[in-house]
Amino acid sequence: MLVGALALAASFVHTAAHDGQVQTLYTTPAHQRIAAFAQDDGLVAWFTPATARGCNAVWVWELGSVKQQLPAQGSAYHNVTCTWQVPATSPVELAVASNGGSPALMWTLHESASQAVKFDYVLGATVADPRERRFQEVAHASNGAGLWLGGVAADQGTLVYSVAQVQYKDQVACLSTPTAPGACDFEVSGGGIYRVVGRRQPTPVHGAPPAVEVAASGNDVAYIAASDADSSGRPLGSPDAPVEVRDARTGALVASITPPGTPLAIALSGSVLALLSRSADGLALDWYDVHTGDSSGSAIPPAQTSPSLSVGDTAIVFRVGRSIRAADLSTGKVQAVAKASSTPIGLSISGNRVAWAENVGGRGRIRAVTLP
Repeated sequence: MLVGALALAASFVHTAAHDGQVQTLYTTPAHQRIAAFAQDDGLVAWFTPATARGCNAVWVWELGSVKQQLPAQGSAYHNVTCTWQVPATSPVELAVASNGGSPALMWTLHESASQAVKFDYVLGATVADPRERRFQEVAHASNGAGLWLGGVAADQGTLVYSVAQVQYKDQVACLSTPTAPGACDFEVSGGGIYRVVGRRQPTPVHGAPPAVEVAASGNDVAYIAASDADSSGRPLGSPDAPVEVRDARTGALVASITPPGTPLAIALSGSVLALLSRSADGLALDWYDVHTGDSSGSAIPPAQTSPSLSVGDTAIVFRVGRSIRAADLSTGKVQAVAKASSTPIGLSISGNRVAWAENVGGRGRIRAVTLP
């Protein structure tokens, strides 16, 4: 295994030496796909659903070293990850943090949409302690009332996830006159953003509201507040709520910006907050100084842009179908940097390395391209 890992590490170095050239960092065994992917500095991680006689697994690989499987498996360990049914359409979220040299991972498992009560599990483990840690079970009824998981994020030593509580605005009216206009409308009534440290009980980030999406960088967390809910109960962002950045440890407000439209996606680095929003004019991609909240640039992305962003040292990356685009933070110029062979999974940028996973021909593979 070590020889194989070192060979793969050599191909990574080769990638870094050829800016703009897409390289394959890793290919799974036959009949094994990748359901989620994440990276942080020199770490990459991915989730592989079980094959016929195996377990679901999370893999973490420090490039240049040996990859490790999580969580710990066997009769001595109790976990939900191994046997969880992960259909091809089921979203698995994954976040990895370098954590001062002791990599920590967090992932989510989602109940089938056909269940009367839908559970989301927030799980984690570290390389130092590979036992599965069940941080929270988040559940809502099929009618939409209950707890909704908003997302997970990690960077360096920070791991966070968000939860929103949804309830009927007037449950009595919904029960007595369910067909009346607005009788069964939902509202967000609680929740928050939670920080994970080791195996301890997650702690709320002081001052942070329930959120539909979170992003992390260093000690900071950015979020799109859950301000409303649709007819199914799913929490939504609002153009009337600020997009904020807080210190995840203290809750201190770092920056607050007024979105130009309904916020759809965010990304955070040590100096930049990136925001994708939608207004009557269409989609807009804006970025701001994370310390002051001042505008630093903008671009007009294609109408088909997927609602997911990642920001690195020099660019914001996003995708339009299988096309991977980068918006230069200095010039605002948007250009295609690669085209994935299938839908990119976990597209992100760390430094200048853009990486993603894709499934082709019954195998999963991790690919990367280094921006100039």
